[in-house]
Amino acid sequence: MILDRLTHLVPTREQLAANRCLRWLGPLLLDPRLWRWSRRGVARGVSIGVFFGLLVPVAQIPLSVVTAVALRACIPAAATSTLVTNPLTFPPVYFAAYKLGLWVTGDAAGVVPQQPTIQDGDERSLWQKIAGIGRPLLVGLTITATIAGLASYVTINLGWYGWLAIRRRRRRVPHA
Repeated sequence: MILDRLTHLVPTREQLAANRCLRWLGPLLLDPRLWRWSRRGVARGVSIGVFFGLLVPVAQIPLSVVTAVALRACIPAAATSTLVTNPLTFPPVYFAAYKLGLWVTGDAAGVVPQQPTIQDGDERSLWQKIAGIGRPLLVGLTITATIAGLASYVTINLGWYGWLAIRRRRRRVPHA
């Protein structure tokens, strides 16, 4: 039942081929191997989708689809797994990545920019403060996206393998 609901969220070949950002991939998107639900293809697709879902705040699906085509991954798995970040998960994920970036880079811990007043007139310092958030955030997002992508790849592979092993065992054991 849950799988049926999730499959309705997955874009079809035709929807992706009609997307103006992906139109240039045309015939490549229609390759049936990119739409097959195999262990390796799904593991690659999910890891690509999670990576871009965490790393890039916009255009996640087109980036994941292009990468899935290049790496021969399952396109529906790549496109769907970008939804790991959504309006509910975005703030905590980015805040945690920012804190991780502060820790890794050793920057000053969480200097909150002060609200500029009319008397200040120092827009440059405000932009410098905003830019100061960028470096730790980028470092934290890169680390988080890489680790989450690799972890999802390993988890999908091991989970799929375990699921197949259980199915094989059930077939072999005669029921009394």
